[in-house]
Amino acid sequence: MNARQGGVGQLAYITGASSGIGQALAQRFYRAGWRLALVARRSEEVVRWATAQQLAADRCSVHAADVRDVDSIVAAGQACLAQQGLPDVVIANAGISIGMETAIRADLEVMRATFETNNLGMAATFHPFVQAMCDRRAGTLVGIGSVAGIRGLPGHGAYCASKAAVTSYCESLRGECRPHGVKVVTLAPGYIDTPLTKRNPYSMPFLMAPEDFADRAFEAIERGVSYRVIPWQMAVIGKLMRMLPDALFDRAVAGRARKPRQAG
Repeated sequence: MNARQGGVGQLAYITGASSGIGQALAQRFYRAGWRLALVARRSEEVVRWATAQQLAADRCSVHAADVRDVDSIVAAGQACLAQQGLPDVVIANAGISIGMETAIRADLEVMRATFETNNLGMAATFHPFVQAMCDRRAGTLVGIGSVAGIRGLPGHGAYCASKAAVTSYCESLRGECRPHGVKVVTLAPGYIDTPLTKRNPYSMPFLMAPEDFADRAFEAIERGVSYRVIPWQMAVIGKLMRMLPDALFDRAVAGRARKPRQAG
């Protein structure tokens, strides 16, 4: 990451910073001496959290934006450039996870919202910074995927498909940016104890605290790895899932509890 004095003075731009993984990442980067540009739709919650954590005002700015609104998230990136300069790391973390059933008409709108948030929102997050990073020949773009993107799970069609798309998109972007010295890192969390997982009606092996995830993610970003599943135990499970023949996989997930649908 072209670290200066272990990251002191460098700038991390993080979306979805109002809770969960985004908040834990913000805290981890701040602890390492970084400046922060934090982006969230619920920006007032980020301001309250930053105040409670006593984050120095000259090291932390908060930008309000909805990643589903391309103009909104692009404007947040442009505001960061104008006020704080070009980030060294951009983390597209904002995401949603809602169960869906294709037979239900209303759930097609859930799929639309999921892709707009998890995929279009990620590309729009990166957009203001890609060319400038390439011109500088330095920087890291980080996409937060999921082990759910490895195989499709019943009732999780929108989320699984969107996270599979994150992996493919980041792989494409990595090939585009590599010749210009810009790294693209894909992180695939397993089960992290966040508001997104609180309502899951099924067992969640190797459930991690957000702070533990952030520690491992920080190390992976520093190293500039291309792809990392966190925790490592879920990487093993992911590889086994990928290797299972369809018939065995279908049998394994048959009857598995499904992610709750959106109310109504």
